[in-house]
Amino acid sequence: MINFRAIKVIYLHEMLRFWQTLFQSVASPILSTALYFVVFGAAIGSRIANVDGVSYGLFIIPGLTMLSVLTQSISNASFGIFFPKFTGTIYEILSAPISFYDVLIGFVGAAASKSLFLAAIILITASFFVDLNVAHPFWMLAFLILTCVAFSLFGFIIGLWAENFEKLQIVPMLIITPLVFLGGSFYSISMLPPLWQKVTLFNPVLYLVSGFRWSFFEISDVSVGVSLLMVIVFLSACIGVVAWIFKSGYKLKQ
Repeated sequence: MINFRAIKVIYLHEMLRFWQTLFQSVASPILSTALYFVVFGAAIGSRIANVDGVSYGLFIIPGLTMLSVLTQSISNASFGIFFPKFTGTIYEILSAPISFYDVLIGFVGAAASKSLFLAAIILITASFFVDLNVAHPFWMLAFLILTCVAFSLFGFIIGLWAENFEKLQIVPMLIITPLVFLGGSFYSISMLPPLWQKVTLFNPVLYLVSGFRWSFFEISDVSVGVSLLMVIVFLSACIGVVAWIFKSGYKLKQ
């Protein structure tokens, strides 16, 4: 049975840390969004008329949003569970009469909520630079929520796995960020040579960005159905890994 009181306590505790640093949390995405529009939208956009019939300034919005959502989801969730491990308070959580699902929902729910809030800030900021319209608001929100939850789960796994702050940053910096930039965030893979188009299909981030972009402009590099399936498969895999970690005590019983 789900312990809603435990979930509420964990969720509110995590959100409290976010509200205490709200200015930094909001200022950072606003500044980075403005800089991306200056660098990519103005400098590069002036040399690219449009991509698949969409102006370059509009085209980069889904990719820019996904870049922030993926990195923030992982960062928020990984730090959220790593800090109790670091301070030793994780054992109080593990000894409490609550299931791992309660812990998971509390931490991941808070991390996903933070990422959704930041995504909204980015889209609002972007609307000041371009005339932003969403063709399919429901699917836009669905892709956004699924991505936030999936990568918050992934960040939760990283936080359980990491033994120090250096390891906490390895995956986001050396794997996720390059995958986002190489996953069609700021360009269409149709602009690449045939060989690199095939190579890019092995990048899982491509499917997230493509599906999210379709919800805005009804254009995509891969099938929307495939994009949705990839997100669900990744989400299910992360839930399975977290369940195994809590069941086996991996990195928790040390």
